[in-house]
Amino acid sequence: MALVSGYHHLTMSTDGVQEDYDFYTKTLGLHSVKRTVLFDGTIPVYHLYYGSPAGDASTIITTFPFRKPGIYGRRGSNQTRTILQAIPVGAADFWVNRLNGFGIPATTGDRFGLKRVIFAHPCGIPHELVENPGDTRAPITNAARGIGAEHGIRGIFGGTIAVMDAFAMEEFLDIGMQFRREASDDAGSLWIVPENNGLHSVVELLVDKVSPQGTWTLAGGTVHHLAFNTGTEDNQIALKARLEGMGYTDVSEQKDRNYFKSMYMRSPGGALFELAWTVPEGWAKDEPADAIGKSLVFPPWFENRRAELEAGLEPAAF
Repeated sequence: MALVSGYHHLTMSTDGVQEDYDFYTKTLGLHSVKRTVLFDGTIPVYHLYYGSPAGDASTIITTFPFRKPGIYGRRGSNQTRTILQAIPVGAADFWVNRLNGFGIPATTGDRFGLKRVIFAHPCGIPHELVENPGDTRAPITNAARGIGAEHGIRGIFGGTIAVMDAFAMEEFLDIGMQFRREASDDAGSLWIVPENNGLHSVVELLVDKVSPQGTWTLAGGTVHHLAFNTGTEDNQIALKARLEGMGYTDVSEQKDRNYFKSMYMRSPGGALFELAWTVPEGWAKDEPADAIGKSLVFPPWFENRRAELEAGLEPAAF
C-alpha cells in the first residue's frame, strides 16, 4: 500500500515579504490561504501560504520571507532547485506574455516531453509552469487578476532536485518513498508518486556534479523543503518506520504545525522532505472557513509573544 498520496505543499525561503506576496497573489493569481509566522526559533519571520481559495492539498506554496542582514542562501547542488506547478495544455504562451508584462523574464522549454514556462521568483528561485495533459484538477481562477480557467494554475506538479549522486537518491525514492521511475533523460530522471488520478506529483532529478553545495539553512533565495501528503497519522508513522528500517534514522519526531502534523528528514540527495497530514479542522482551525488567509494568526503557544513578533515583522500591504 502506498503511504504517500501526493504533495501536501512546497516551502521556500524567500526575501522581501511584499515582493513575495505580490508575486504569488497578483502575478500568478494564487489566493492567500494563511498568514502566520515561523513556528521554529525566536526570530520574527512571516510564514505565508498560497493556493486554491479553499487551500486544497497539492495546491499550497508556502514561503518564509526572510530578509535579514547577512543571511542569504546559496543555490547549488544537493538541494531542491526548482518549483514546478501545473497549467492547462496550451496555456504556456499566455504565461510567457503575462510574466514578461510584469517585468519577470520568461521563456518556454521542454523536458520529458512536457512544454513548460521557465522563470524565477523575484528572489531568484527557479520556477516552471508545466503543461500537463494528465492533470484533471480544476484550475485556480482569479477574475480580479485576469486569470480564467483556460490558463489558471492547477496546483503543484512537483520539484526538481539537483544531486551529485543520482544512484543514492533514486534508491531512496524507489525503495523508501515507493515512488516510480517514469522517464529518464541525459540530465537525470522523472519520478512519480503512484496515483490513480494523473501525473501531477513528481520529482525531477537533475544530476549536477559541477555546482557547489547548496545551503540547507533557513536563508533567503532557496527552496526549504518538499512536503508529501501521507493522508493519515498511521501512514506517517508507517513511512517513518519504513525509512528508519532502511537506515535513514534522521526522521524527526512529529511536530505540531497547527493545521497539520509533520515529520522531516534529509534525503540522501540533500533535499529536505516533510511527511505531513492535515488535522480535521484544517485551515479553519483559527479563521472562518470562508475567510482563510485574511488575517495574521498565531499558534496558541505564541500568543504571549504576539506584540513582540508583530513589531519585528517586515511591514507589508496585504
